[in-house]
Amino acid sequence: MPRLFLLPLKSLAASVSVLAFGLALAVLPGGARDAEAVEDDLRVLSIGGSVTEIVYALGQGDRLVARDTTSSFPPEAVALPDVGYIRALSPEGVLSVNPDLIISEEGAGPPEALDVLHAAAIDWVTVPEDPTAEGVAQKIRAVGAALGARDRAEALAATVEADLKAAAAKAAAHDGAPKRVLFILSTQGGRIMASGTGTAAAAIIGLAGGQNAITEFEGYKPLTDEAVSQAAPDVILMMDRGGDHGAADDELFAMPALVTTPAAETRSVIRMDGLYLLGFGPRTAQAVSDLSAHLYGG
Repeated sequence: MPRLFLLPLKSLAASVSVLAFGLALAVLPGGARDAEAVEDDLRVLSIGGSVTEIVYALGQGDRLVARDTTSSFPPEAVALPDVGYIRALSPEGVLSVNPDLIISEEGAGPPEALDVLHAAAIDWVTVPEDPTAEGVAQKIRAVGAALGARDRAEALAATVEADLKAAAAKAAAHDGAPKRVLFILSTQGGRIMASGTGTAAAAIIGLAGGQNAITEFEGYKPLTDEAVSQAAPDVILMMDRGGDHGAADDELFAMPALVTTPAAETRSVIRMDGLYLLGFGPRTAQAVSDLSAHLYGG
């Protein structure tokens, strides 16, 4: 029986602009098959928390044989073997679970590990990342196509997209000026690493009716104390985690960079689960509503 073959990462990247939802499919010689005919017994490895959530939301969780460290929802996913962090994969860890198909968020790595895995001829799908309502729907459709569950994916994508747009519209209708929100990724070593533009954090802040306090750069970068003070955030937004990357409220607001900010004066900090907040998957509409409620009440 011929097997469905999914183009590797580099081929996918080159094909995104001409595909309906960023997924390139081809068939090995020996007979054509529709994507709906993907084998039910394929051993699937999911890499990326939002991808894993989507697999379960499509009712396909029983096909997973492993997941990556960021895949912590739903709770049953945690029982699966963990092949490591999405950006620090080891070929040995991935190959140890003998996957037939890998479905991954963008950003998997390191490149040398991906080279080994592509050389092993494992079918690989990279799911496009776009932190918008349309982007989440695209992601769902891509995962559904990879698993031969297009109809389920289309229904879920339509519902999630509509819910997310409705949540964003409601958040935008809040009273008063938008609150300036500083997303802090890390306080390791006493340095604040924060989000600029073009990140999932910036996107969720905007959808929830807030204003990203840092717009001078893209991505996540460490900030000087002066830059944080000048940003004058009304609220600090952080992932709910401990260790060197987090800080308790007293420690946080005692930092020289923050002590003079409006957020410190009112001790305004919001902590939310990172996957829930930044995953841009099936639960994002609720995350937008929750963040907006934290910011503005209601």
